[in-house]
Amino acid sequence: MDIALHYFDEYAGDAIYSRLHIPLAGLGKESLSSVALNVTTSTVTQYVADLPELSVLPRDSVLRQCISLYGITYVGILLLYFSVATFSYYFIFDHRMKLHPRWLKNQVRKEIMFSLEAFPVLDLLTLPWFLGDVRGYSQLYDSIAEGPFGAAGGWKPWAYMAFSAAFFLWFTDYCIYWIHRWLHIPFLYRRLHKPHHKWIIPSPFASHAFHPVDGYLQSAPYHVACYMFPIHKYMFIGLFTFVNLWSIFIHDSDMLCGHPLEHYINGPAHHTLHHIYFTCNYGQYFTWADKVGGSFRVPAKGDDPLDAVLAVIEQKKAGLGSRSSSKESLRTTRQQVLDLLAEETTSESGSEEVDVATMLSVKKFQ
Repeated sequence: MDIALHYFDEYAGDAIYSRLHIPLAGLGKESLSSVALNVTTSTVTQYVADLPELSVLPRDSVLRQCISLYGITYVGILLLYFSVATFSYYFIFDHRMKLHPRWLKNQVRKEIMFSLEAFPVLDLLTLPWFLGDVRGYSQLYDSIAEGPFGAAGGWKPWAYMAFSAAFFLWFTDYCIYWIHRWLHIPFLYRRLHKPHHKWIIPSPFASHAFHPVDGYLQSAPYHVACYMFPIHKYMFIGLFTFVNLWSIFIHDSDMLCGHPLEHYINGPAHHTLHHIYFTCNYGQYFTWADKVGGSFRVPAKGDDPLDAVLAVIEQKKAGLGSRSSSKESLRTTRQQVLDLLAEETTSESGSEEVDVATMLSVKKFQ
């Protein structure tokens, strides 16, 4: 994050903070020394240094860093969320899913509004991690030479970079698996995780539509990782961006089945099943943790909620279309799909109890 902060200060921050000023005459000897240390040779900063009045918040001010980091993080997540989720919604998401009986009225708008409510608090909770990185407490390193085996040169530092990326994915995936599973403990589920499961049939905009504490807990392993073992800064930025993209990707409700990788990669089909049945496929990228934890469910053709919708629609066309108006037909179709899903879920759980309030969540925490 110090890279983003540096470029922000170079091209915008110094000019912005120069508006928070006191006259040079009011600066003591120590303050003038602090200002002098804050001046760089960049064009923007040199311009600010020549002004008759200077910012009271130098670059190394904790307050300034907190304000800047919060703003950078907030703008960044908005840009990522709206650009990628919008693309996925219009070009990947199957809009026929909106005929599903569990699709809520005005759901996309609700998902967006829920996300916008979560972002300010989520960014505030993650701020200490980014501040610690900027102030040198993390193990992120700038160049190959500064990293492990950097002095040795050759292939070793590059091999470590590849290892650190793989370990980052393994570590965060396993941690998130257990955090996610613990969030399904009834006490925590009702208070933190239930809002995210409001979206039984999610759209890409549901990816960040969660309670901010829920989002923070599931993001914590990403931040902890760079304090535990050395990672190249640009590698970390790439991985951090990737996991946010992945979170959007797995919420497109796509239920493609039969691919060999579905036994290893936790994709949209797996996460769609998680939103429908609640107690399976807690993992983030891989399936191995679910297999070890006994919560893995292989996506099957009969699990696709879109197939259920299409099947009932075809049945209506074949035998029931002439018995009611189009509006009543659609209402009946939705109810039939709901009955099918309820029947399947009841069969899956071995119980006749279907908790409508938690959207077909019939299994107890395992």
